[in-house]
Amino acid sequence: MTINNKSSSPSQPPQWTLKFENNKPILVISGDWLAKNNNIPQLPDDIFKNCSVNVSVQMNTDQLGSWDSGLVVFLWDVKNLATLKEISIDKDSLPVAAQQLVGLLNDRKPEPTSPPKSRFRPIYDLGEWTINSLNSLGMTFQLFIFALKGVFKFFMGRSYMRLNDLLRDIKAAGPSALIIISVVNFLMGSILAFVGAVQLRKFSADAYVANLVGIATVRELAAVMTAIVISGRTGGAYAARIATMQGNEEIDALKVFGIPVTEYLILPSMLSLVITMPIMYLYACLMSIFGGLIVSILMLKVSVIGFLYQTFGAVPFNQFIFGGTKTIAFAMFIGVSSCYIGMKSGRSAADVGVAATKAVVAGIVGVIALDAVFAVLADIIGI
Repeated sequence: MTINNKSSSPSQPPQWTLKFENNKPILVISGDWLAKNNNIPQLPDDIFKNCSVNVSVQMNTDQLGSWDSGLVVFLWDVKNLATLKEISIDKDSLPVAAQQLVGLLNDRKPEPTSPPKSRFRPIYDLGEWTINSLNSLGMTFQLFIFALKGVFKFFMGRSYMRLNDLLRDIKAAGPSALIIISVVNFLMGSILAFVGAVQLRKFSADAYVANLVGIATVRELAAVMTAIVISGRTGGAYAARIATMQGNEEIDALKVFGIPVTEYLILPSMLSLVITMPIMYLYACLMSIFGGLIVSILMLKVSVIGFLYQTFGAVPFNQFIFGGTKTIAFAMFIGVSSCYIGMKSGRSAADVGVAATKAVVAGIVGVIALDAVFAVLADIIGI
C-alpha cells in the first residue's frame, strides 16, 4: 500500500538530514519513500554520536511525499539506533499511519540466530534413522493393505477407482515401455551369450551356452532388469505425478470430498504394474533368448532349432512360475513405494524432482533386496 501526501508532485528520491537547532536534533525526511524503487538510503551506525543522552529526536516530514513500507523500515532503523544511544524519538510529526506502524515495532530488531551446530552423535543418529525407516516401512505396508482392500471393493463394484485411470496406467506402464525393455533385455542376453561362449569354448562346452542364457534369463535377469527399468521409468513418474498433485493441493481436495486417495490414485497405479509386468517379463525372456540366439549363431555356428531345443530343454516350467511370482512382487513394491514417496513429498516444485529421485533409488534398491529374499526362498524350497 502506498500513501500519498502530495498527489500532484513529481517523484523525488528519498533523503534524510540530521541537523541541530538549539542543541536539539531534528531528522528531516523528504522525497518519496517507496520500497519498490530500491533506493531507500541507509543510516550509519553513529548517526546519533553527537546527541546527548535522554534527548528527544524531532521529526520533520514537511517535504515527505509518497511512502510505503520503505519509510517504516527506515524509521525502525532510526528507532533501533536511538534505543542503543538511550534517546527517544518524537513521532508526533509523522503521518498518523506511520506512527501506528512504528508503534507496533520492537525497540530492537531480533538478533539473527545462528544455525545449530551439528554434533557427532552416532548412536542418536543411528536410532533416528532406524525409527524413521521402521515408520516408513510400516506406512508403506499399511498403504499396501489399503490397496488390497481396494481390489476387493473394485470387484464388488464399490471402489472409487475408475476404469479409465486403470487403462491409462496400463498403457503407460506396458506398451509404452516395450521399446526400452526390448533393447535392454536383448543386449543382456547377447552379453551373457558372448561371455558364456568365450568361457565355455575353453572346455569344449559350447552347446551349454543355450542353457546358460535360458536359466539366467528366466530365473533372474528378465525379472530384475524389467523391474529396474519400470522402477526408473514408471515408478519415478508415479512419484512425480502424486508429488505435483500434493503441491497443487489436489490431494487435499480429494480428502475434503471424502474420496480415498489409496483407491483413487494408488490402486490403479499398483494394479497396472501387477497386470503388465508379468507379460513384460515373458516378453523380456523372449528378447533375451533372442539376443543369445543371435550371438550363438554368429560365434558358435549353431542352428536355430538346436539352440531353442537346448534352451527349453534346460529350463523347466517351474522357473517361469518362479520368475513370474517375483515379477508380481516387484510390481506391488514399485507401485506402493513410489506412490508413498510421492504422497510424503513437500509442496514445492523442487520437491517433485526429489520425490522422483527417491522413488527411483528406493525402487532399484528394493527390487534387488527382494530378489535376494527370493533367492534364499528358492534355495529353501529347492527350486
